[in-house]
Amino acid sequence: MNIDSVEALARPGLTTMRGYDPVEPIDVLEREIGRSIVKLDGNENPYLSSPKARDVLAHFPYYHIYPDPLQRNLREALASYTGFAAGNIVAGNGSDELIDLTLRLFVREGDEVLNAPPTFGMYPFLVTIAAGRLVNVPRRRDFSLDVDGLCSAVTPKTRVVFVASPNNPTGDLVTEDEVRRLLALDVVVVVDEAYYEFANGTVASLIPLNPNLIVLRTFSKWAGLAGVRVGYCICHERLAGHLLTIKQPYNVNVAGEAAAIASLQDVEYLLGNVDRLRRERDRMHARLAAIPWLHPHPSQANFVLCRVDEKNNATETTARRLRDGLRRRGILVRHYEDERLRDCLRMSAGLPQDTDALLEALEEVWSEL
Repeated sequence: MNIDSVEALARPGLTTMRGYDPVEPIDVLEREIGRSIVKLDGNENPYLSSPKARDVLAHFPYYHIYPDPLQRNLREALASYTGFAAGNIVAGNGSDELIDLTLRLFVREGDEVLNAPPTFGMYPFLVTIAAGRLVNVPRRRDFSLDVDGLCSAVTPKTRVVFVASPNNPTGDLVTEDEVRRLLALDVVVVVDEAYYEFANGTVASLIPLNPNLIVLRTFSKWAGLAGVRVGYCICHERLAGHLLTIKQPYNVNVAGEAAAIASLQDVEYLLGNVDRLRRERDRMHARLAAIPWLHPHPSQANFVLCRVDEKNNATETTARRLRDGLRRRGILVRHYEDERLRDCLRMSAGLPQDTDALLEALEEVWSEL
């Protein structure tokens, strides 16, 4: 049997689909670029994880034992943090896994999933893997949600709608009224609050009266645990039971569970770091806005999306050339090939010295274009 015959057995579409475009690990980049890196492309937390989490990982005695498939200790700790019962909570290998599980639970081949681009790239990626049909309802010119368009796009085959709040990469919040309108459509509404701790709002209070609402959160951003992959969802207890049933039994490993629980015992420390990042985000936004050829978008997350004026005629956008020039100087920011974002850069809030290095390098690169 040759490889062509083997590939012919695969599900149509999966062997030709485009993969998710992830950020690269810092050690690989430092070897490639040959210098230390200022990493502002992944929305990671530069203040690291909680000292309590690092301590428990260093001394954890049970790495040789399988984790609890029902996640009892972690869900109880999350209940204390969120104010919801443990029965309303399910943890995952990052919130990405919970997106995948939600699609597995509700989407059959050909079912429709509504998406509001530009937004988080994992939604279309996982819809494709789930054999769903992605229906894009683009955001308005100012990146606000087109709720009228989403409502009009619902058909009898619509199962799920994804809304990120704050939205990645634009930083916009969805309002309760907007979510209420979506909930009234009798589809599953997933509100991704990955940046919840950085924002000034949540729609989780709508869950008790709306069993079709699922709220996603993560430890990656506020708790500095992106590398150990722990996220969770809050939803109706019966949905939580279904998700617990269909997930991999040991989806959250013992290291992730121990680090997450320790983080929840150090909330004051971690939220202090969140406050530092919010202040740095606002300082970065103000400094970027003072540069005539940059136009930062308001953000309630830990990053700023910034539109870049075009300079000189070139085959590539000025934003991409800026990204490349910054990279040569060891400063990493995010650029997108999406048509609406090709003239934009997304810059994570980092340490104050990281912002200063970014601002200086931006001016240098611009002068060379």
